[in-house]
Amino acid sequence: MILIVDDKQENIYSLEKTLQLKGFRTDSANSGEDALKKCLKTDYALIILDVQMPGMDGYEVAETLSGTKKTKDIPIIFLSAVNREKKYITKGYESGGIDYITKPVDPDILLLKVKTFYRLYEQTFALQQMKTYLESEVQQRQKAQSELAEKLQELNVTLEALPQIAFTTDGLGNVDFVNQQWYRYAPSKDNWPELHPDDADVFEIWKLQLEDRQPLQKEVRLKENNTENYRYHLVKIAPVTKDLKTIRWVGTMTDIDERKQLEKKKDDFLSVASHELKTPLTSIKAFAEIALRTMKESSNHKAYGYLAKVHDQAQKLNLLVQDLLDISRLETGGLKINIQPVDLEKIIQHVIDTTVMTNHHRKLQILRTGTRLNKPIYADSLRIEQVLINYLSNAVKYAPNSDVVIVDTQIDDQVLTVKIQDEGMGIPPHKIPFVFDKFFRVQEASVQFQGLGLGLHICKEIITQHGGLCGVESQVGQGSTFYFTLPV
Repeated sequence: MILIVDDKQENIYSLEKTLQLKGFRTDSANSGEDALKKCLKTDYALIILDVQMPGMDGYEVAETLSGTKKTKDIPIIFLSAVNREKKYITKGYESGGIDYITKPVDPDILLLKVKTFYRLYEQTFALQQMKTYLESEVQQRQKAQSELAEKLQELNVTLEALPQIAFTTDGLGNVDFVNQQWYRYAPSKDNWPELHPDDADVFEIWKLQLEDRQPLQKEVRLKENNTENYRYHLVKIAPVTKDLKTIRWVGTMTDIDERKQLEKKKDDFLSVASHELKTPLTSIKAFAEIALRTMKESSNHKAYGYLAKVHDQAQKLNLLVQDLLDISRLETGGLKINIQPVDLEKIIQHVIDTTVMTNHHRKLQILRTGTRLNKPIYADSLRIEQVLINYLSNAVKYAPNSDVVIVDTQIDDQVLTVKIQDEGMGIPPHKIPFVFDKFFRVQEASVQFQGLGLGLHICKEIITQHGGLCGVESQVGQGSTFYFTLPV
């Protein structure tokens, strides 16, 4: 907006019409005092100020405006019909004006000057706005950097207090902080701890995958400084992100060597115990079967019933021992997979028939749905059968009040998914992530049903060796759907 200051209303009217016709917004004041009041309340882009006015003249108004912070940068054009001499024009510039026009005013000259100064005002205003924005941005960034530095210092203090090896890296994986535990396995901050030859590529592979922003969790063996001793550590490295960008990584290496040694002793014990149990158990089972065949004609005798129970319990114990043997082979790498073309549809049907016959005392219905498999797939038939038997037997066992189980198969994008759905008790949501863990059993089921919690873990390992995945979907009271996938 442009302020026109003149003690004569006809001059104000003439100037307003000239400017308004060119799209400028105007305001007016009839005296110097009135102009000062308006300038304190309103922001103006330009002031056209008459020099000769009663009371406070134009020079005094300009000097007052130039001495006030709010108004000192407003451009002023003086208009004068009398004071045309050089000394008056000079006084105008000295009092704060930027131009001096004598009357009568040439409208075209006035408009050119107004347009120029108005454009300069707009540019100055834009620059001021940009300056204010940049100052605010700088302050915000300085504050953010200060807060980040404080948090980083807190993090470093926390990491230094940890009993584990702790470190941080920049976004490119270059180590920039380590705690004292680091130097037990590395000579300096710039060198990573030396790894066992079998684990040697772990950190290099992680660096190649930084852009994926995926956390790393892996068991490795670190070599102690100045010794030939390797100790197991669990490495965990997680990204710290901001605005979808990884700005740094935080890692720990926890010593799990004692736990690994205890696990090895436990696995050795299980292996020996299961092998030692296998021989007498086979004999018990064989003699029970011979006795049952011998007493076939006396099946109503009490002794026959007792032998039948002995045989059933021996069979259950045999399955438990078999699980122990399988888990022992898994730990030692002895569980081999023999991949060859197999008719999976035939295996599924065989397992379904076997399950129905085994549970002849129930009116069991195992429904076959989904895509029928009319082509061979590459798998280990015995191990896949073992997985299917485990899934189906669990579906029947943990759904004692339902006689319907669904076996579904689907093929999508060269991946086969096999699902076993029951209508049993279901699994609480917080326990689902642990279902395939070794020795894990859902507490609600462990009271009612026997088992070691090894079957599903063995299934997962078998499917993993086939290049597939295992999973479960479940709701308490509505049943569960266990599934596994295989490449086809």
